[in-house]
Amino acid sequence: MDIKHLQYFIEVSNFNNFTRAANHLFITQPAISKMIKNLETELGVELFDRSRKQLILTDAGRVVLEQAKLIDKAFRNLETEVDNLLGLKKGHIRIGLPPIIDASFFPRILSRFHEQYPNITFQLVEDGSKKIEESVQKDLIDIGVIVLPTNTALFHHFSFLEEDINLIVYPSHPFADREEIDLAELKNESFILFNKDYVLRDLIISSCSEAGFSPHIVTESSRWDFIEEMVYCKLGVALLPESLCRHDERVRSIKVKQPFISWKLGFIWSKDHYLSYAAKEWLKYTKEALTSRNAFFK
Repeated sequence: MDIKHLQYFIEVSNFNNFTRAANHLFITQPAISKMIKNLETELGVELFDRSRKQLILTDAGRVVLEQAKLIDKAFRNLETEVDNLLGLKKGHIRIGLPPIIDASFFPRILSRFHEQYPNITFQLVEDGSKKIEESVQKDLIDIGVIVLPTNTALFHHFSFLEEDINLIVYPSHPFADREEIDLAELKNESFILFNKDYVLRDLIISSCSEAGFSPHIVTESSRWDFIEEMVYCKLGVALLPESLCRHDERVRSIKVKQPFISWKLGFIWSKDHYLSYAAKEWLKYTKEALTSRNAFFK
């Protein structure tokens, strides 16, 4: 038995299907079936009930799966520790970013970090805060940028940005010349919101409820630039972070009060999963860069 046998067994149990697991691992279905059969022979037990249309773990299979995951995690931690011994000569960092932030400064941070550590690579995953938290918890990514607060029992975190949420309207809208507006005045408007994967959507709906109404949602999107385009085309109004409202001069941005809406962004990483030395160094570097952002980006 070697680590590959256990890793392939984990993948088959995830998919409950030899073919899909094989496609995910970029190997042939007969090869993965043979490996699982060899593992069963070596252990002297059947791992799957093959009498049904879908593979089902046997009692023995569930026990082996639990231990296989522990062994796989320990093996991956061992690989990371070896990388650490090389003094950041190589490494890979998985970062989740919500596409609704003005992330223009992140490429500059990545570029400067890359200058110091040219052999460290990055995987950037764009998703909503809810999916990013889930991915960090499942160890699919190392670090995530989300809308705070977060579950402090599960995640370490630090905040790096807090800003207002403003209203945007098309230029001929009756509110277009206003500098500020009470949220309750929007009760008869059609809203364009982010979809359900985004915490900002929940924040807007709860703020509207606090103002005494439930927003009429005409459509949803996961792209802030598309939302701005739909506002310009008079499909409805939207509430966006102030930094995003400055990107399109074709729409008007208006401050919102009573209730005042703001959001806070921060980095999170899991308390339960091992964080590589490369990821720790990137967090340290980024925290220093964001703390002294004006000096850093001169």
